[in-house]
Amino acid sequence: MEANQATSKGSRTVVLVLRLLTFVFLLTSLIILATNTATVETTDGDAKIKFQDVIAFRYMIATIVIGFAYNLLQTTISIYSIVTGNRLLSGDAGYLFDFYGDKVVSYLLATGAAAGLGVAKELHPFFKDILELPLNKFFAMAYASGSLLLLGFITTAISSVFSSYALPKKVQN
Repeated sequence: MEANQATSKGSRTVVLVLRLLTFVFLLTSLIILATNTATVETTDGDAKIKFQDVIAFRYMIATIVIGFAYNLLQTTISIYSIVTGNRLLSGDAGYLFDFYGDKVVSYLLATGAAAGLGVAKELHPFFKDILELPLNKFFAMAYASGSLLLLGFITTAISSVFSSYALPKKVQN
């Protein structure tokens, strides 16, 4: 029984580390994308381009915020679990919440990263070659934010694997 508790505590620690990594990736991604602006000189004067001007970047922000909120909640629950040795949500509810929450949030993060990276890949050549607008920094920041969001998805997906393994062992049929 003692070896099982050590494995359980070890896996809880790994999940906490994954959640902390996700926290850092999502926070950094959020900061980069939210502060991403560019000013372009046009014949009508200067035009300021912000992330809000691109719908896919707005979707990306929404997925980051949802993932960030969920991850913050799960990080708090993980810390409580490690410190006290007890789960905050007792019984099957906690394991089901972990299982389904990790799945849904990881899919949201994946689609947010795909949308952001995809639109940046498509729009950058358009602005650069066709409109001849130098927005390299704007799109470099979008790529950086999307890449960090993708890393946040990966760490959440790995955490999801741990919740998948815990589910059949703990939930009563």
